[in-house]
Amino acid sequence: MTSDIHHTQDGKPLSHSDTEKRRLERDAAKLFMRAYEREFQQPIRHIWHNEPAKPDISCYLQGEALDLEIAHLYASENEARIASSDHASEADHNHYHGDDHLWSYLADLASLESGRKLHTALNRILLNKARKRYHSKRVWLVIRNASPLWNRDDFLPIVRHLKLPHHCFEKIWLLPDFPGEQELIEISHSAAK
Repeated sequence: MTSDIHHTQDGKPLSHSDTEKRRLERDAAKLFMRAYEREFQQPIRHIWHNEPAKPDISCYLQGEALDLEIAHLYASENEARIASSDHASEADHNHYHGDDHLWSYLADLASLESGRKLHTALNRILLNKARKRYHSKRVWLVIRNASPLWNRDDFLPIVRHLKLPHHCFEKIWLLPDFPGEQELIEISHSAAK
């Protein structure tokens, strides 16, 4: 366990992409914890990163250990690359920066059928995370919407009709906007266990 996003728990430096992944996870966890405290008046404290056998983040909810598995929801692969600053090559890097990247990104967004894309992307995350097993007694899945294409109102009709796979999560939460200002959406609690 470590609160340092730049190093492993034994002090070894992480790669740029692993550091960026941890930063995104930490930021999502902080936003979720603030929103949860605001909405339920229950304190969540002390945040640290785990090694791969455990969920991404550990914290305490009302003094009891709680692990958070973090996922980010993107509208497209291009959007994910831009958000994570993870570029496969210099050509990709040049393509996704400056005016050309903006127009390419906007063209991608314009070509999407939003509702279908949202449902597919959300299902993909749920299926992927449902396959994982953790060395943890209590795990919540937190999905952070990282796309400006969608907001809370877009999720509500889709979440009602999701068919959840069997999973190990005590609860599944959706942070419906990137800045964490909109009210949380609880997708599931214990029912699918």
